[in-house]
Amino acid sequence: MTFKGSFTALVTPFKNGALDEAALRALIEFQIDNGIDGLVPCGTTGESATLSHEEHNRVIDITIETARGRVPVIAGTGSNSTEETIMLTRHAEEAGADGALIISPYYNKPTQDGLYEHYKVVADSTKLPILLYNVPGRTALNMTAETVAKLSHVDGIVGIKEATGDLAQVSDIIEYSKDGFLVISGDDFVTYPMLTIGGHGVISVTANIAPKDVSQMHALFTEGKLKEALEIHYKLQTLHRVMFVETNPIPVKTALAMMGMMTDDFRLPLTTMKADSANRVTLKTALKDYGLI
Repeated sequence: MTFKGSFTALVTPFKNGALDEAALRALIEFQIDNGIDGLVPCGTTGESATLSHEEHNRVIDITIETARGRVPVIAGTGSNSTEETIMLTRHAEEAGADGALIISPYYNKPTQDGLYEHYKVVADSTKLPILLYNVPGRTALNMTAETVAKLSHVDGIVGIKEATGDLAQVSDIIEYSKDGFLVISGDDFVTYPMLTIGGHGVISVTANIAPKDVSQMHALFTEGKLKEALEIHYKLQTLHRVMFVETNPIPVKTALAMMGMMTDDFRLPLTTMKADSANRVTLKTALKDYGLI
């Protein structure tokens, strides 16, 4: 299976504080029915930091079972602990995932050498293809292009989800890394520009609510229909903006609740968007204008 194209960074639905398995399965079917190229459960959008190990593994199991091989599943298995990362990654491999997305260790703030050793040890522990995940806004640490390039030569590490929004850094990664190394956008706002400089796709928050357009933009670009793809890029910008009026995944889960697909339950310390807030009004207006509600 290929990891190129548009992948959805799935939210994790809760109901009365527990995992809502039915809503998760329905969300997965909605994604596949609307042409998404792949699914990523248990990333930061999936509130992975507040899932128990049992819940984390269950979300991955459900995603693989529901997808039934129709699209690849890249399981989020990263942690700030190398041993925990290995444990979660091994479960994903045993469950039948197609790959693992591994966030840089957060809070610890390792050196660049520490990042390299962390990812190398994890890669050595599994046969799953691994995508690095660089998101300094979450981890307080940037993985440099030089470190990424070094890791691109480690067996089993096939690409990176790059969420800095820094096109200069993306260019350096593509230039310095091994041929064929995948560079995937982790920031919906810059997916189109990343494609123009050699990027390979996106792991998208917005695709939770608009999978068809997110997928279509990439498909049109790869077909050489750049003008049509650019039109969808700008059409999506309003949705991208409202997905971040509060901390992700608060807006996207609230939007899915407004669309009738799940409840807007969160795990503390994340909280529900206030009923009378300007952010909720802005979000609802954007969804109406887009034709989603």
